[in-house]
Amino acid sequence: MLDVCLLGTGGTQPLVNRWLTSLMVRYKGHSVLIDCGEGTQVAAARAGVSLKPVDKLLLTHLHADHVSGLPGLLLSMANAGREEPLSIVGPVGTERVVKSLRCIAKNLPFDVRVSELETDEETMYFLDIDIRTFPLRHRVTCYGYSFILPRGGKFDPERARAAGIPLMYWKPLQRGETVEVEGKVYTPDMVLGAPRRGIKVTYCTDTRPTPGIAPAASGSDLFICEGMYGNAEMLPSGRENQHLLFAEAAQIARDAGGVRELWLTHYSPSMPNPKAYRDIARAIFPNTYTPRDGWCKSISFEDDEEESAN
Repeated sequence: MLDVCLLGTGGTQPLVNRWLTSLMVRYKGHSVLIDCGEGTQVAAARAGVSLKPVDKLLLTHLHADHVSGLPGLLLSMANAGREEPLSIVGPVGTERVVKSLRCIAKNLPFDVRVSELETDEETMYFLDIDIRTFPLRHRVTCYGYSFILPRGGKFDPERARAAGIPLMYWKPLQRGETVEVEGKVYTPDMVLGAPRRGIKVTYCTDTRPTPGIAPAASGSDLFICEGMYGNAEMLPSGRENQHLLFAEAAQIARDAGGVRELWLTHYSPSMPNPKAYRDIARAIFPNTYTPRDGWCKSISFEDDEEESAN
């Protein structure tokens, strides 16, 4: 099961009731945070989400509304007693920006390790999850991220018995491990069926439409995509500032194929009520939502129970 929590939904600047866009992805007691604009630690506290177990911080790009909360984030982690290293990943220039922002968060009880993305499409591995990057179209280098939790085939005990595999080796094989004992080799394909549908969450913000987004989002259980502006009258602003309209985000979700749910985010501060424009997106992609800060969702494998906090 994968837990996601949209800590903040605002773009450009925080509002009284809307913090800047940030997403928490949690799995097996570990967490990945995407972006940390001003006030991210406050948004996390309001959502009841702990920052201490964050193992990795992924930055989409280096604009202030996505990185300026880093000093407060680091100090909040330190005050919570964190000692484990924190990995920060972002576009070229991330190391310089992190070093500059840390001038007011110097003495931390944990290491901060920075790495920069060198190509448009890279894959990182986090526990059982594949994290894949894809390029966006913004005024600066910007990336989207897909979280893919694969799932192996169903274990077939009858095949295991027929192959004479001792019971003690069933669980390792079910986990995808190969077992060798007394000259005999037992492989997962001997007891597992075809791979089943896993879990996929895709996050995309600060972009104009570009061909690579739909393939990256294809098959997502949840596609979180910016909707900076609600109506067609804002298209000139969208083009000038390199952001998406609700209708454009919905079109990408529809074109992607296999997307089950679309959450819009990164709302313009000039749009106090995103829900008023939701039907524009729903006319294109019906399963569209306009979340508020703190929206969370637990996504289970297809044949398990799925429950949502909202």
